[in-house]
Amino acid sequence: MKIDTALILCAGYGKRLNPITLETPKPLLKINNLTLLENCIQLIINLKIKKILINTFYLKSKFQEFLKTHDYNVEIEVIEDGKFILNTGGGILNLIKNSKDQNFLVLNPDTIWNKKYIDEINSMMNFYFLNNLDNILLLVKKDLSFDKNMEGDFGLENNLINIKNKEYIFTGCQILNRLIMKNELIKNFSINKIWFELVKKDKLYGFESKNNFYHLSNLEVFKKLKDL
Repeated sequence: MKIDTALILCAGYGKRLNPITLETPKPLLKINNLTLLENCIQLIINLKIKKILINTFYLKSKFQEFLKTHDYNVEIEVIEDGKFILNTGGGILNLIKNSKDQNFLVLNPDTIWNKKYIDEINSMMNFYFLNNLDNILLLVKKDLSFDKNMEGDFGLENNLINIKNKEYIFTGCQILNRLIMKNELIKNFSINKIWFELVKKDKLYGFESKNNFYHLSNLEVFKKLKDL
């Protein structure tokens, strides 16, 4: 089995990067002459995934303009959140409703993805299907984060996520099956709601990344990353 569709979450306001995100949405900011969105798209292409669904809301026309001037060897469809922003959970659900696939790779473009992640994500996908899972999150230890102010999200033991200790950060990459959203309505809600329901049942799974973690968390970090 394999994943045919990837989701990229691009609807957020990027308020922590004001004023530069007042006119440019965060996924279209550039690091090393490449936008964060391009990093995502290139990673997905290298993973040999056939289709990409992108959700938009804030400055949504900027994404259409960007994609018109860039030609990628992959099918890309932009799906708007609608009249109201849907947050991460609602945004993912809205994208899933526009596909017939069962399993999806979901990426947050705030992370600076690179080729070093290809083998890790392929290994995570293999683990997901071999163990017949319906979710898995790519996590990294806090000491590998470029932004040393980032707080941990979870603990991880034997690929099972807990909240007893929070030594790991969510990288912004996950795989999920559409069934974990089956009881949800398309509205504004965070994917954290789903995660913590799964944690309570000991059914939220994780896979450890060993890569250095670069994440565009705020304006100060953005300036530092541009100087690297």
